[in-house]
Amino acid sequence: MCGIVGAASTRNVVELLIEGIKKLEYRGYDSTGIAFIKDGHLERLRSTGRVAHLEEVARKKQVQASTGLSHTRWATHGAPTENNAHPHFSARDGLEIGIVHNGIVENHEPIRARMKALGYGFTSETDTEVMVHHVHSLVTKGVSLFAAVKAASREWEGAYAVGFVSSREPNAVVGARRGSPLLVGLGQGENFLASDASALLSKTRDVIYLEEGDVVEVRPEGVTICDRGGGRVERPITRSRLSADAVELGPYTHYMQKEIFEQPGAVANTLEMVVNAESLQPNLFGTEAAAIFARTRQVLLLACGTSHHAGLVARYWLEAIAGVPATVEIASEYRYRDPVAAPGTLVLTISQSGETADTIAALKHAQAHGLEDSLTICNVPESALLRQSRLRFLTRAGPEIGVASTKAFTTQLAALFVLTLVLAKLRERLSAGHEKELIAQLRHLPGAMESVLSVEPQIRDWARRFESKQHALFLGRGVHFPIAMEGALKLKEISYIHAEAYAAGELKHGPLALVDADMPVVTVAPNDQLLEKLKSNMQEVRARGGELYVFADRDARVAESEGVHVVRLVDHAGALSPILHVIPLQLLAYHVAVLRGTDVDKPRNLAKSVTVE
Repeated sequence: MCGIVGAASTRNVVELLIEGIKKLEYRGYDSTGIAFIKDGHLERLRSTGRVAHLEEVARKKQVQASTGLSHTRWATHGAPTENNAHPHFSARDGLEIGIVHNGIVENHEPIRARMKALGYGFTSETDTEVMVHHVHSLVTKGVSLFAAVKAASREWEGAYAVGFVSSREPNAVVGARRGSPLLVGLGQGENFLASDASALLSKTRDVIYLEEGDVVEVRPEGVTICDRGGGRVERPITRSRLSADAVELGPYTHYMQKEIFEQPGAVANTLEMVVNAESLQPNLFGTEAAAIFARTRQVLLLACGTSHHAGLVARYWLEAIAGVPATVEIASEYRYRDPVAAPGTLVLTISQSGETADTIAALKHAQAHGLEDSLTICNVPESALLRQSRLRFLTRAGPEIGVASTKAFTTQLAALFVLTLVLAKLRERLSAGHEKELIAQLRHLPGAMESVLSVEPQIRDWARRFESKQHALFLGRGVHFPIAMEGALKLKEISYIHAEAYAAGELKHGPLALVDADMPVVTVAPNDQLLEKLKSNMQEVRARGGELYVFADRDARVAESEGVHVVRLVDHAGALSPILHVIPLQLLAYHVAVLRGTDVDKPRNLAKSVTVE
């Protein structure tokens, strides 16, 4: 969940290192720092402020170096203080070694005890400082930094990505990864290390994705990679499909706003192979898909946060359209219980980054219980989840910078709907005529999303009514209940208003006690078979003095009145309605947050890619 950038060059790389972590600010962080080699010694700058503050300090000090590391930290061990900020150093006996680290080393306490016994002192509360002392203790025995990291990393347990520099090897950066992403960028007369390709786009698009257990030495003239067994290996070079423009803000005020408006294009890109085909084929999900889907009897969906809400929507689709029983589990809970492994289960993991630690661990847990058939829906190629799954579907949302997910969610829903239709077709629950009709609906989905975005001015007006509120309720029924959950999550994530979602029929079982004139009630009201039931729930709110804010289909019979505010979207979109109804909820959260003056793209205490437990 933090950001790492490293560089070994023949020119000054300080600007590059700072520019790189600027590109990774979207991941969330509470401190930042840079380490560099100058005149044979390691130096560092650290700050609990933003990267811009670090940049200003480096500019005033006129820092120059050809080898270095930079980092953004999201606190796990120890509070977000300057002492706990990365890089951490180990310095004695004329040797200085620096480290930056993403993740958690779970066995840091016994290693800490060993290092203390060797005379190493500790100035932070972090597990990271344990690692740098560990490597230092090995280098003092006469081995290279590369060899020391290879040896030490075999002892570290947990998930981590690390970068090291040493005063004895001023032209080298050494990295290692296990369970947390790390890649190498290839340049001319310089090479790089990073936790995300977007950090390097201004310098290179040629990258090598390190595999689990890899250790790499990066020098200006080349890179050397060893696998977990210590043997040298060649990893494939990938041409990144990201562009520098894709991670620029452009005319928008915030990345979240930009990404909300990118959703029609992102969904169109994700569905390109589907809507241009005559029929739906299992091989959209991989070469083994036909065989695996043929033996699938139920689906187990594993995900966290927004991706979990996508899974909850998919459960309605899978059961109603494909006739396949579906169970949705929060990945962080599933991994710690002893599940019943039913034959014929397809394990479906959903993640924007593909590096979500809890979801990766949950998939491994399912596989350890004998569930070998797996499918991942993800937005990042070469991610850990994609490599761990037998089947895959890569959403094409492009880089999502805002911490609060938007376009990743709607592209996940699009992919899950396609999966539903493929499974329905294999079970002979989808006639050829209905298949063509649904493909046509998917083809027109981006246009419908564009139409929904046109209601932004009305939503901006609504936002003024929410600005001073401290609490909100969100209501939905059926497949739109998870959409209400997603709307509540967005509002609390970025505006810091406490928001809860309920299935509307549950109002009378407790939540109705909260309703008064100060509690806005946001209602998702599609023109479906549950609309009349929902109207009854809305009357319960009005009878208690509650103020209703209703997102209705254009053809829904919901009238405005005192205390009932209505925004009309498009005509009811059938099964695809959830994809349309989430957009105004995203816009509402965004505009309320803007009015409240919060950090929309980097909300407090949150990180984009949750690569620790």
